[in-house]
Amino acid sequence: MITVELRSVTENVKTAFGSLNAEQLNWRTGADNWSVGQCLDHLIKTNELFFGELDEIATGNRQNSFWENWSPFTNLAGNFLLKALKADNKKVKAPSPAIVPPSEIDANIVERFAAHQSELCEKIDALRNVDLEKVVVTSPFLKVMTYTLGTGLKVVVEHERRHFRQAERVMRSAGFPS
Repeated sequence: MITVELRSVTENVKTAFGSLNAEQLNWRTGADNWSVGQCLDHLIKTNELFFGELDEIATGNRQNSFWENWSPFTNLAGNFLLKALKADNKKVKAPSPAIVPPSEIDANIVERFAAHQSELCEKIDALRNVDLEKVVVTSPFLKVMTYTLGTGLKVVVEHERRHFRQAERVMRSAGFPS
């Protein structure tokens, strides 16, 4: 199900942004706002932070940490994050400089995003024998925040949808290059 949703996001990205040129992909409504290309680059950088952990979980060798087993905030944190991602009306600062995109993005960002999504889906497919509700993961941004792997994967999907909607708003903005 998660991979179906991620593939849907990929198709939406290719349809909406696949024909944009470098100028359009890098156009911003203001200095403090991201371009279409920056939204996609941010998603790639963010998702890649989870690749090592997904690989380790897929091997069956990963064990929950003490905090992941006993955190009283696990369901609370995951549900809070999902709700926050669905609310487009609030601008949120990236929690780490590592996931902030550069100011200029290559014109091949849509193709890079599609290839990245394919790799992400492969990593998730490798988890088919894992109970996603028993494995608890820790946020790479806030070490006190834990959530089940199932919730974490839902967060990935919502995060992608949020930035897709953001990129669509950029294209609909006055002054977007034709």
